[in-house]
Amino acid sequence: MGFKHFFKAKAYWSKGEKSENIKTYSRNHTVIIEGKPVLNMSAAKAFKGDAALYNPEDMLLSSLVSCHMMSYLYVCAQTGIEVLSYADDAIATLVVESDGSGRFTGVTLNPKVIIANTERIDEALELHKKANKLCFIANSCNFPIEHNPICETE
Repeated sequence: MGFKHFFKAKAYWSKGEKSENIKTYSRNHTVIIEGKPVLNMSAAKAFKGDAALYNPEDMLLSSLVSCHMMSYLYVCAQTGIEVLSYADDAIATLVVESDGSGRFTGVTLNPKVIIANTERIDEALELHKKANKLCFIANSCNFPIEHNPICETE
């Protein structure tokens, strides 16, 4: 067996005006992770939250994007592929049922990677599969994660 890491977060919400009304109570809250800037969060705008603040759905998608990128950079470094830049324009699909329950049904990552060596483009594209297998966040999700990578050189 490997080893375990533990991550901690604290969430705080306090009663706003008219908190007993399902349509008007404040969705704004803070998440605190020791030693890091406070995250001011809300519900998504579609759920009556503050669109200017991060929401849990944003954070889930950003976790997937970030984890895949870091896993990809790791496998490229292992194989000696020099990555010059990495960008992703990802999208997640959330389905909400009539009873208010919901779930993510899929995420599509669209990484665009620029590498130094033209001869290694096919290999660099293939490494997205290995990165996905290593990604802690992807391995924790119960929905499909698709990849549409593009790889080019300068």
